[in-house]
Amino acid sequence: MRIGILKCGQSPELLRGELGDYDTMFEKLLSGRGFDFTSYHVENMDFPGDVHDADGWLLTGSRHGVYEDHAFIPPLEDFIRKAYAGHIPMVGICFGHQIIAQALGGKVTKFDGGWAVGPQDYEFGDSQITLNAWHQDQVVERPKGAEIAATNDFCENAALVYDDRAFTIQAHPEFHDHFVEGLIETRAKGVVPDPVLKGARARIGTPLQSGTIADRIENFFKAPRSALRTQGAA
Repeated sequence: MRIGILKCGQSPELLRGELGDYDTMFEKLLSGRGFDFTSYHVENMDFPGDVHDADGWLLTGSRHGVYEDHAFIPPLEDFIRKAYAGHIPMVGICFGHQIIAQALGGKVTKFDGGWAVGPQDYEFGDSQITLNAWHQDQVVERPKGAEIAATNDFCENAALVYDDRAFTIQAHPEFHDHFVEGLIETRAKGVVPDPVLKGARARIGTPLQSGTIADRIENFFKAPRSALRTQGAA
């Protein structure tokens, strides 16, 4: 099964060589599951020719806000709407979660409650899952047809499912602790408040359920709606 990775940003250059870029992190997360990957750096206007060029699409994180004025955002939203209309499954992570929501009529803002950084606990149906997060923006209004798949007190719309067409997550199952520590060193200074960083550092090392989310992503691509129902995510 061919998965097209729409790379909406890049990891910091100081971390990229040792810890990987966003597309390679997902290739590692989903390795051994029968997927072939092709990456498109849409942030640099490198888009697929057609929504049917892959069997499913994965949209990565980004340092950008989806509501900002960047050249790649309008064509990316058009691509999302075409894939959605064609029932080609999409998975969105962080920025990907947000841009899918915005493209389909939802609302994303810079959250008044501040930042989520490092390990966060989420209620996925009848189970609790811990994943690394790095965001201030949130989906504050869901598009029509989007159902909550995961939530917590800080982030109501922590994961959304759109029937058999999209499964999106605010947190980062592809981020391991070393990468979060690297982000704290390279991107947090003067941006993320010190108390948030202190709390994040205190929780680094908490067991993560990234493999569980990888299972959910795999099953969504292979059997979109039924997979989420059987796993209690929707």
